[in-house]
Amino acid sequence: MNIVDGLIKCVNPGGDDCSGTLQAGDVAIVGAGCGQLDLMTIKAARIVAQADALVYDSLVSSDILTLVDTHCQRHFVGKRCGQPSIKQDDINALLLKLAQQGLKVVRLKGGDPHIFGRGSEEALYLAQHGIRSQFIAGVTAALGCASSTGIPLTFRGMARSVTLITGTKMTDADNTVAPSQWQALLAAQSTLVFYMGKEQASRISAGLLTAQCNASLPVAFITNGGRPNQIVTFATVATMANAALTIKDSGPTLIIIGEVVSIGQQLGSLLDDIECSSSQFNTQYEARYA
Repeated sequence: MNIVDGLIKCVNPGGDDCSGTLQAGDVAIVGAGCGQLDLMTIKAARIVAQADALVYDSLVSSDILTLVDTHCQRHFVGKRCGQPSIKQDDINALLLKLAQQGLKVVRLKGGDPHIFGRGSEEALYLAQHGIRSQFIAGVTAALGCASSTGIPLTFRGMARSVTLITGTKMTDADNTVAPSQWQALLAAQSTLVFYMGKEQASRISAGLLTAQCNASLPVAFITNGGRPNQIVTFATVATMANAALTIKDSGPTLIIIGEVVSIGQQLGSLLDDIECSSSQFNTQYEARYA
């Protein structure tokens, strides 16, 4: 029994297939989640295991690729911010070609296909050419990073909403119209989450400060979120541009801005104290009964 079938049996002892199947000539646009294999949904893992052809991005972890059969075609298409990758039109054409060959095609994306993933663009293109597709949700980076760092995206009396923003291709011209928009977000007590925004940290900081944002508003950069090599860098809106320069790891980085970051820091500090106390107790216990 492989890992996918094992997971299905654990949650569905009766053995009924409630996870869906992939038909020849169809395309499944699947979210791989924000990190490790065990953060994928069971349905996503089951669908990936059925693939005859896999078209995947650079944000997909290597352990997830172990789900596919050895005879499955693997097509790596890059799609890492700031790095060379295959053009979207070429990816669309590749998906169409594979589907027309009668293969079970899985388009595997990091995070969720509908959150800055261009999944709908691919689905529309396929549908325009007579090819059916389906979406399988994935844990998007904002949710995964929030869980792995203990930073709540909402908090009673502090953050009433969450706004997901792409940081790519942000220009100085954008900041001429952004202040009023960002001020509205700040007034709404919204936690701001920037995807792919590390390289734009100085422009984000400038835009927020122009909108009269509190310069000491907490900021967290989460690099490789949800993975064993996760790195968390704390800053403020005033210092975030310099903080971004200290992050040398090339992994994907998410930015969380808002008072909720301080809640995560407080929780982390308390958990560290508990861990320290537990370690001291265990050491004293072992010494006493050695």
